[in-house]
Amino acid sequence: MILALETSCDETAVALFDPSRGLVGEWTHTQIALHAKHGGVVPDLATREHLCHLAPLLERARSISDNFSAVTQVAVTHGPGLAGCLALGVAAAKALALALRVPLIGGNHLRGHAFSPFLALHAESPAVFPARLTGLLPHLGLLVSGGNTLLFSLDEKLALRVLATTRDDAAGEALDKGAKLLGLGYPGGPLIEQHAATGRTDAYAFPRGLGPRAELDFSFSGLKTSLRYQLEKMSPAEIAARTPDLCASYQQAVIDALTRKTTFALERESYRSVGLSGGVANNRPLRAAFDKVARAARIPLLAAEPRHTGDNAAMIAFAAWVDPAATPSALAALCIEPSLALAV
Repeated sequence: MILALETSCDETAVALFDPSRGLVGEWTHTQIALHAKHGGVVPDLATREHLCHLAPLLERARSISDNFSAVTQVAVTHGPGLAGCLALGVAAAKALALALRVPLIGGNHLRGHAFSPFLALHAESPAVFPARLTGLLPHLGLLVSGGNTLLFSLDEKLALRVLATTRDDAAGEALDKGAKLLGLGYPGGPLIEQHAATGRTDAYAFPRGLGPRAELDFSFSGLKTSLRYQLEKMSPAEIAARTPDLCASYQQAVIDALTRKTTFALERESYRSVGLSGGVANNRPLRAAFDKVARAARIPLLAAEPRHTGDNAAMIAFAAWVDPAATPSALAALCIEPSLALAV
């Protein structure tokens, strides 16, 4: 059994994963309400929240696992993320691994997201998962979150290759900052989606930032600037009245950029599945759009379950088992990597 900890940003999470049975349990404390008062994540407050809530979550996990007697590995996110938050999680994981006398695995947060769409597939039938996974490779994945937007592939040996990233802002960052420009609050992505539900997606012609067909990289900085210029032309009353249309058109511009670049990537190489993961993957219109992309390509869509789109320990535990790049580290050697790029 793998005991995993995730404390990279504003979610304190613990999970227990048994490869033969699946996810035994997961526990998460979210800090959204705390940081919403400040319009974004405050690192010092996030670290203090982890300090307050990690031990109680571990106690809940211990109570259902016979004092961690079946734990054979401890996994922990060691980057990328906020330095103070990562350091707390790594220190706790080192102490647990030492006390339990089991190996310690340092997990890349982005690789956890990359493998998270396969969690639901494993849960359906752990016994036949390896065979089903083989039939879905090579795999094209889109990881889209507040801090990252990238396309990657997984080959038959689960070797990960980054195909494209964003040249400036991430899609989630564009949604959050768009919501801030509109005065909607934090977190912006869900609020944009909520207001967009009753708006017209073609009310405003916001740019897609697509570039040439052969170029797979993303760009969202121009989209934010376009929204700002549009709002400068409108009165406060007009903005309030047209908020649903503004949100729907703005959100659609993000979705179009993500789906079209993914479609371009599918046209360049042969894949047997396409995946969607990261916090923005919880957006329902985006999930519906990717379902259409997968149907057009005649391959299955593997979208991370909503509860596993945000920061969570289940994906860290699962990646520690399935990712060939995840190997045990010496306790003294494992340190935080706050600027760690997605390893390939």
